[in-house]
Amino acid sequence: MIAPSDMVQCRDAIRTGSLSFHSASKLLPARVRDPALALYAFCRLADDAVDDTDDKAPAVLGLRDRLDLVYEGRPRNNYADRAFADVVADFEMPRALPEALLEGLAWDAVGRRYDTLSGVFDYSARVAAAVGAMMCVLMRVRSADALARACDLGIAMQLTNIARDVGEDARAGRLYLPLQWLDEVGIKPDAFFANPQADTRIQGLTARLLAAADQLYIRSEAGVPALPLACRPGIFAARHVYAGIGAAVRRNGHDSVNHRARTSGRQKLGWLALSVLRSGLSVLAPGPATLHAAPTPEVAFLVQAAARHPKRFGRSEAILSVFAQLEAQDRARKGLDRARA
Repeated sequence: MIAPSDMVQCRDAIRTGSLSFHSASKLLPARVRDPALALYAFCRLADDAVDDTDDKAPAVLGLRDRLDLVYEGRPRNNYADRAFADVVADFEMPRALPEALLEGLAWDAVGRRYDTLSGVFDYSARVAAAVGAMMCVLMRVRSADALARACDLGIAMQLTNIARDVGEDARAGRLYLPLQWLDEVGIKPDAFFANPQADTRIQGLTARLLAAADQLYIRSEAGVPALPLACRPGIFAARHVYAGIGAAVRRNGHDSVNHRARTSGRQKLGWLALSVLRSGLSVLAPGPATLHAAPTPEVAFLVQAAARHPKRFGRSEAILSVFAQLEAQDRARKGLDRARA
């Protein structure tokens, strides 16, 4: 059970750090909303710990150690860690899911780029679809079909974030558009970083990314009727609020270099009302056949882990490799600092 004082701080963190999720969470029942806010607070603070520092290697390694302590039942004396530890214990959260998120943050820390859209899906599976799978766990849903559709929604939301943040990411030296796409239109990543411009080529790639997101938003809807009725409005709301961000990018002519897409409070209220209506209608009509579509290959490991819900999880060779790379970077930095001293 999450301590009331920790829960207050989790709510405050999400209210200021993730307005879109905070809006959608209002439609979740309290038994899911509170652990979901604790989950998002931990994920948000983990993401910020990496984004807000130039020295990313020790930040990710510190998160690895924090997650180890959470699963040992002795979290650090921090409201987000304590609350997440309570969530892990109460819901038997499969360790593979937060481990996947941590791996995605590690990829950010080593500056990984992605050759193809499948590579972007691999990244999105870790930093977003893993959260969708964890949300299913909080709803006590372990159906592989429902988990696959939750992962579809997570990837769609991440693709929307990438489309919205093309300019912001470029100015920070980050790139999530597929390198293959850039090559097809004659854009060199380093040249784009040096002078980010919203020409028709970048706008076309942004449109292409949003089209991929739209397909996943539509497919994700099939999983909503598989969720508890009280949870459906909140999930529909997340789908509509984030898709609304994509629509705002389109209204800006797919220029997310010079403009940051924003949605209004009135729009959010409209999407919340629509979500309640759609949840009521979902009682009358079963989910479409796409509920049973196979998960995309990039999220299959998440679906398997959550459906079988192992309590322990040995780190994969891939994540051990990226941690070794980060440790080498950290040792090199410390050696350089000593040499300069």
